Formats: sequence, structure tokens, C-alpha cells
Amino acid sequence: MARTVWCTSDPLWLLREEGFNLAREHELESLLAISNGYVGNRASLAEGTPLSSPATFAAGVFRHPQTPGSTPQLLILPDWTGIRIWIEGYLLNMNEGHVLEHQRVLDMLHGALWRTWRHRDPRGRETSILGYRLASIADRHLLLQSVTLKPENYSGTVQLEASIELPPDLDPSLPPDWKTRRNAERPNVLPLAFRMQAPDKHVLAFAVAGQLLCSRFDGKREVIIEERRIVERFTASLERGAECQLLRAVSIFTSRDTNNLPEHAVDHANSVFACGFDALARAHSLGWRERWEGADVQVEGDDELQSALRFSTYHLIAAANPEDPRVSIGARALTGEAYKGHVFWDTEIFMLPFYIHTYPAAARALLSYRFHTLDAAREKARSAGFRGAMYPWESADSGQETTPRAVISPNGEIIPVLNGDMEIHITADVAFAIWQYWNATGDDEFLRSTGIEIMLETARFWASRGVLEQDSRYHIRHVIGPDEYHENVDDNAYTNLMATWNLRHGAAAARIVQSRWPDVWGELSARLRVSDEEIELWLKFADAMFTGFNPETDIFEQFSGYFGKEPIDLKSFEPRSAAMDVILGHHRIQQTNVVKQADVVMAMYLLWNDFAAEIREANFQYYEPRTGHGSSLSPAIHALVAARLGNRSLAQQYLRQASEIDLSNNMGNAAGGVHAAAMGGLWQAIVFGFAGVQPEDNCIAIMPNMLSHWRRISFPFRWRNRLLRVSVEPGSIHVGVSGDGEIKLRLGNGSAFVASPGHDYRAEFECTGSNSWQHGDTK
Repeated sequence: MARTVWCTSDPLWLLREEGFNLAREHELESLLAISNGYVGNRASLAEGTPLSSPATFAAGVFRHPQTPGSTPQLLILPDWTGIRIWIEGYLLNMNEGHVLEHQRVLDMLHGALWRTWRHRDPRGRETSILGYRLASIADRHLLLQSVTLKPENYSGTVQLEASIELPPDLDPSLPPDWKTRRNAERPNVLPLAFRMQAPDKHVLAFAVAGQLLCSRFDGKREVIIEERRIVERFTASLERGAECQLLRAVSIFTSRDTNNLPEHAVDHANSVFACGFDALARAHSLGWRERWEGADVQVEGDDELQSALRFSTYHLIAAANPEDPRVSIGARALTGEAYKGHVFWDTEIFMLPFYIHTYPAAARALLSYRFHTLDAAREKARSAGFRGAMYPWESADSGQETTPRAVISPNGEIIPVLNGDMEIHITADVAFAIWQYWNATGDDEFLRSTGIEIMLETARFWASRGVLEQDSRYHIRHVIGPDEYHENVDDNAYTNLMATWNLRHGAAAARIVQSRWPDVWGELSARLRVSDEEIELWLKFADAMFTGFNPETDIFEQFSGYFGKEPIDLKSFEPRSAAMDVILGHHRIQQTNVVKQADVVMAMYLLWNDFAAEIREANFQYYEPRTGHGSSLSPAIHALVAARLGNRSLAQQYLRQASEIDLSNNMGNAAGGVHAAAMGGLWQAIVFGFAGVQPEDNCIAIMPNMLSHWRRISFPFRWRNRLLRVSVEPGSIHVGVSGDGEIKLRLGNGSAFVASPGHDYRAEFECTGSNSWQHGDTK
């Protein structure tokens, strides 16, 4: 019997887990998860374990508890992966008998999860089982599962039980004619369908079609309906060495997709076998290959890093759905329940650059989520006494603020959570992402229809959030910056610098639309009541913004009073296995100068061209030894900035730390899902840091900062409907250009030049790192 989908043999495309370690199950279920941006499934074992946490999530489908103070969380859908196997009445399991072989492999190239299990039961019967599952990237409503069983040294009766386990908070129903539908189907196809009404508003349909393939199937099939469980049971007699294969197709639709949900789901699942299981699996695999063609970063000379990059890119590809503009990506994507599926600045600042430059359609969809939730951001600003739009620190489907009001610390302390009211830099982060997308893609229709309104309303917020005080400076008080160890501070440098950027670019966006599309501007300015005087006020406040910059030291004070905080020598706490706020406690950490994550350093990176080289260097040198990296977002940004500054040793240290966050579980919480923002940060560190790509307004500059043991970095990079194939080696930069129209490049510290599609360009320099650059067309 042929395999339904192939698996690569290249170890650099595989994440392999040998043997079975019950204690690691929660963690592995996150790492090996499958997803297509619409639906995600954790990699729990089909027969389950005492520590399994199976879960399937649909993007944007949240459960809204009615308990006061509770917040929305991703709804856990029915567990459709359950399969149990009996051999002559004996249930195969990992705890009895002898496991001869057990291996799980995530094939990242083809987006499929494989499992090999050879088992000897207490009576000496040996059985081999090969399973796989996938969430189709070619048909995002479709999940496929296969289990192939072969008795190696016996003949006998085999029973396979495929189940659907229903969570307690869903109300299922079966179509009333499901029995007659079953009898009317082809002999080897049995669809099961039911409607689920979530407690708040989401309606879902879920259908399963199963097929058992044997060389001679003379057994029976039955369906058992229990209160919270639906079971499809097959019984067959197998000869020694003969295979049988159970194929299952799962179809999921929500009320965002169609009105006729149950029928639509049943028809969709039932069509799988008419289309051909193999053909659908191949379409999925080819879809993954196509995505990899536009996204794969190759680092020759470091296999460990290469595997980590593929792992990160796999989960980033799996998290996005360009077909749905009403959902975004939560902090753990669709791989776990941590942070309840809520959306943070993680998406816009850490993940979005990957999509902008590899899959612009996905980037546009993610930003459209912020447009669809703009009214909720307006309401949050209004209720807080401000104008414009104030985006929530955490959001779910509605765009309302979903940050919890308090949490319990590891030592049992109840800690108020102020981020929903004070971590307001996310409003500028959203605007920054809007501008970066438009600048990189030239998507004028997006700017006219979507981006401009966000740019205006966010600038309007900043013009009302601060105060022009007696010192003639514009101050923004009572905030939390990216350094969340310090709460309720005044004039956080990152917040104020990004607010300044937002005010200036809100005005710039207004002038662009006003001059290019006067009809659009006329309607928009009238509807929003935006006047020229108001826009000029934004620029006035931007000019007056207090930033805490000291021209004598070239250093930004992270917030007012930071320099007076208690100095802590972080090296004296090494090695440590806990974050510094856990070690010192919530109150004590706020009295110290320990920084949680890149804050001023983050501003240096995002606003790189706004600062002189000596300012970037001074601030990195000052804040790097004071940063405790209590967030998974921090190491990649430090790796990127260190690489750009030429500190390759430190850059390598942070790069390794960033690449191991999930694979080595060095944050200790991978069980809650993968850290999607850290993955986006790792991509940025390689492309924007070590490869040295710097998008500018009308030019792509490339100034590499490779590590000495690397032989080559190569990757695709999209920019304004052009595709650049970038390859950096010791001593040379090579760029192939394709797409629409010419593009301006600057390679190394040479002069900018115009590059034409269909041509290759190469710059060479001395390996000593001298500034002797020469570039030429190598058509």
C-alpha cells in the first residue's frame, strides 16, 4: 500500500523526537503542532496519555466566559485525533508490553506530522503502526489523518476505534437524518456531522469522513453516539504481514464562512474521497513547497541554526491565513492555550516583517484585522478620555481590551495588571506596521481604503494622550514601556519616540492621500473631521516631544528617574533558571535598573536611520548589560542590533539564545504553545542583522555582518512587486532581481544603483572587512 504523502529524508527539514518521555508531552504537543492559519492542532498522541493536552483551535473563535473579570480565550474544538487499536481484544498502549520503536517526526518541508510505533504486546504479538496528520494549506477547512497498521508476526482480529471527543462547553447536535445519510453513502465512507453553538456567538460545523482500506475487508463498521463522544468502530480479520489503513478527513467551518454550516461541512468532508485522498495530500505538500520557495532562509555552515530557522519559519507559515482579514495571530499562534490566544504587539512588530517580505497577502490580512477592530480602539480611547484610536494591549475577536486585571505570581502573590491601561505603545506599533507594509509593497489601495484611517486616528490619539507642559515639552505620563518591570512611569523613551514617529507619519500619510487622491481625502477628512490645523498640531507636538536624550552621553534615559534606580549586577545572578522579577519579586524589581527586554534598544532598531551611529552604539552598550531578557522577544533583537554594530561575538550569543527558546524550552513554558514573536524576531535577526538588509524609502541596502564560521546566507526577499534572491558569502554579495520594474540597490558601502529585473548583481570586497567594494552586473 503506497504512502499517501511523502516525507523528506533531509534531517535539516525534520524535527525528530525519538522514544517516549511522558514528562515532555505537553511541550512536544506544541513544538510538533500542525496548522494552516485557519485551524491548528496540537500533536497529542492518538491514543492519549495521562499528561496529554489535546486541542484543536480555529483562528478567531473565542469562548467568552460570563464570569465577571474573566477574559475571552480560544475555544477548544472537539478532539478529532483519537484512535485506539485492539489486537484480539488487547488494547495497544505505551504502558504495557514493550515499545520496540517509537518516533515522531515533523516534516517541515511538507507540513505533516509522522509517527512510527512498533509494539510487542504481553503475548508476544508485534504490530507496526504508521500515522500522520496534516492541516491542509491548499484547503484550509480540511484536516487529514491516516493510520496504517500491520501485524508482523501474527494473524488475527483487529479493531480500530476512531473517536471525536467533545469539550464540555459546546452544545452539539447531529442532523436528524444522519442515519439515512450514512446508509446512502459509498460503503467505505461514513460522514459524521454536528453543529456546535459556542457560549457567546460562534457557530461551528464539524464533519468527519472515514474509510478503512484493507486487502480484504470482511469485517463490520458501527457508530456509537455517547453524550460527549462519537465513536466509529471498525473490526477486521488480518493476515500476517497484511496492511490496513484508516483514512479520516475532518472538515471545519465557522459562521464567518457560510450560513449553511452542517450541510456544507458534510459535503466538504464527503468530497474528500471523491477527489482522492492522495491528491489532496499532494496538493497540501505542493502548497508547502511553494511557500518555502518564497520564505526559506539558508545558512550554510551551521546545521543547528539552520534547523532552528526552518522550525521558526514553519510555524510562521503555519500561523497565517491570507484569506481571512478578520483574524490575527495570537502570541502562541494556534499551538497552545497560553495567553488565551490573545493578540499583542508581537504580531505587528515581531512577526509582520516576515510576512511583508515573504507573503504580502498574509501581511495585509493581518493588518486588516486592526482595521476591522478600529471602532473598538476608538471606543477604548473615548472611554479613557482621549481622542482617536487607542488599541488594546491584548485583544481577541472583537478588538476590545482583554488584558486581565490581575494575575497570580509563581510565589502566590496577587499582582494587579496595569498593562491594559498603560502599555499604550501598541497604538504606535500598529501604525508603524501599517506604514512598513505600505512602504514595502506600494499597496496604494490598502493605504487609501484601510491604512490611512488607522494612521490618522492613532496620531490623533497621541495628540490627546500627552500634555504640553510649562517646560514647553510634550510629556506622556503614566505608561508602561516594553520594559514591563517598571510600571506607571513617565516619558518612557520607546513610547515617546514611537509616538513622535506616529504623529509625524500620521501627518505625512494625510498629505500623501490629500495630494494623490483628493476625492478620498475629501470624504475621509469630512467624516473624521480632520483639519489642516489639527495636522499641524501633530507636528508641533512631535517637535516638542520629551525623549530623555542626553546629548553629552548620547544616551536616552529609558524613563524619567531610571538613572536613579538601584544598580544590579546581572552577572552575579548567573547561572539562573528564573527571570529576574521572579528572583527579586514584583515590588523589588521596580526599584532596580534591571530591564526586562529590549526597550531603548528596540527603538534604536525600529528607528535606525533616525539616529547617528554613535547614538545607536552608546545606547546598546549602556542597556545591554542591564537587560535581564525576561521576555522571549528580547534575545533576537539584541542579536540583530549587536550584529549591525559589528559585535559578532555578542550577536552570536544572543542568536543562539533566540534560536533555542522553544527547541530547548529555555523559557520553561513551551507547553503553552510556541513563541511566535520570537520566531519572527529570529528571522529578522538573520535577514536584517547578519545579512544586513536595510529597507529604505526608495532603496534596498545590504551591509552583511556574517559570523566567521558561516559559508553563505541566502534567502528570498520581496520588495514592491520585485523578488530579490539574496546570497551573502564571505567576500561577496549576490542579488538576483525579478518582478515588475527597476529597483534601486546599495550593496555594502558602495553607491546606490538601479537594478533591472532579469539581471544578477554582485558586489565583492576584501575578506578583511575593508571598505573596498566593487559591484557589477553579472547578467
